[in-house]
Amino acid sequence: MNFEQARLNMVEQQLRPARVLDPEVLDVLFVVKREEFVPPAHRRLAFADTEIPLGGGEGARMFSPIVEARALQALAMKKHENVLEVGTGSGYMAALLGVHADRVWSLEIDPQLAATARENLRRAGVTNVTVEVGNGLAGLAAHAPYGVIMVSGAVAKVPQVLLDQLKPDGRLFAIEGAAPAMQAALYTRVGDAFRRVAVFETVVAALTDAEPAPAFAF
Repeated sequence: MNFEQARLNMVEQQLRPARVLDPEVLDVLFVVKREEFVPPAHRRLAFADTEIPLGGGEGARMFSPIVEARALQALAMKKHENVLEVGTGSGYMAALLGVHADRVWSLEIDPQLAATARENLRRAGVTNVTVEVGNGLAGLAAHAPYGVIMVSGAVAKVPQVLLDQLKPDGRLFAIEGAAPAMQAALYTRVGDAFRRVAVFETVVAALTDAEPAPAFAF
């Protein structure tokens, strides 16, 4: 399989039509080789417009390329920021964030996935990402505040404890709600308040231990 051609096709046929036009975001997607973070059994799907199963015990999946790219575009990464990621998965999003970040701390609840992500990052030569095992929904206060927090899985609602770990003007990206109506949102800290902007609608796998949104009763 010609991965470079597939990568170019992904950008031109999936991302640009989805209004991912930030040149810095597109450059990062060429720098970090997505296929190196996809389980070998699914490598031919590395650039397909689909979530990819990671083999974790709780059904962990990689975001589709469009969701990854639109999340990066919304976060508008700046140079030398400290970043927290909730839900490491394969390590791919952490590697993308790490291109511009000073340091990325990524929390993964599944020890096996965390070990795989560490190996993927090591093999890809990424040296500024630290993967720790734990429930990222509580954040990682030891290294707060963060300029960017990326929640790599759906949650019913962003926990306040995560928002509180943003520094002034820090941004948090998360996908909130329950299928079939989830909403990607960008939170920005303004003093002691938080501004929420809806970015797009999608459906993705929920984080392990994320509290489900309450169902409507009729």
